[in-house]
Amino acid sequence: MSATGISETVQYLTFKLDEEIFALDVAKVREILEFTSITKVPQTPEFMRGVINLRGSVVPVIDMRLKFGMSATEQTINTCIIVVEVRMEDETIVLGALADSVQEVVELEPEQIEAAPHIGTRLNTDFIRGMGKLDNRFIMILDIDKVFSDDELATVQGQQVSA
Repeated sequence: MSATGISETVQYLTFKLDEEIFALDVAKVREILEFTSITKVPQTPEFMRGVINLRGSVVPVIDMRLKFGMSATEQTINTCIIVVEVRMEDETIVLGALADSVQEVVELEPEQIEAAPHIGTRLNTDFIRGMGKLDNRFIMILDIDKVFSDDELATVQGQQVSA
């Protein structure tokens, strides 16, 4: 077993936020959408950009750049929404993750992945599954189930119900 707890080759969808490359386990990704109009929902956290209609279902859209303390995502030709499934306690929540662009699907062997860095005690890096090494660059592999707190997911889930 590797230091990251990842013991088999996994496929990851890579995407860009600003100049950084992030990755998600493809098993968590439902689909990738072109940027579409997002309906703003009042009194939600800043990183929650609003909701979209996905074939009749209300799907909350999260600006991943804002969630990670970056500037808001600017809409370009490459801006997209990655529709993911996130586990919250006993249920699965579908949400859209706004990204600057989707890169590619890559396969990483366990030996290509190092444990997430520990950056002091005050910074929570639990949402980083590991640091993948590919072509002399690092890819931050996210654990999408840990990117959002239970309170944040409850807020998002409330938008799905009330919209």
